[in-house]
Amino acid sequence: MSLGVMILLGLMTVGGCSRAIPTDDLIGDLDSQDDGDRIKAARLLPKRTDEASKVVPALIRSLDDVDGDVRRSAAIGLGYFGAQAKEAIPALEKRQKDSDARVREAAKMAISRINSP
Repeated sequence: MSLGVMILLGLMTVGGCSRAIPTDDLIGDLDSQDDGDRIKAARLLPKRTDEASKVVPALIRSLDDVDGDVRRSAAIGLGYFGAQAKEAIPALEKRQKDSDARVREAAKMAISRINSP
C-alpha cells in the first residue's frame, strides 16, 4: 500500500472517530506534555463549532504553545469559527509576528475568515 493511501486512510479514521473523544478531553489534551496529543487536539477541536464557547478560548491559549505546529493548527482552527472567534483577533494579530512563517500565514488567514461577513 502506498504512503499516500495509508495517510488518507489514517485521516479518514481520525475524522470519523473525532466525536468519540469528548470535547473536554480534547481541551485537556491541549495541555499534554506530548506534542502529538496537542497537535491532534488542536486539529480536532475546530470540528466542534457547536461548542465555540469552550473551544475558542482553549484554542486562543494554544496560540502561545511552544510547538509551531500547535500554534499553526490553533490559528487555522480559530478561522473555522468565523465571527464566533472575534475574541481571538488580538492573539491572532500577535501571531502575525511569530517566528514561524506558517503560523504568521495561518493567523492572517484566520483573521480574514473571522472578519468576513
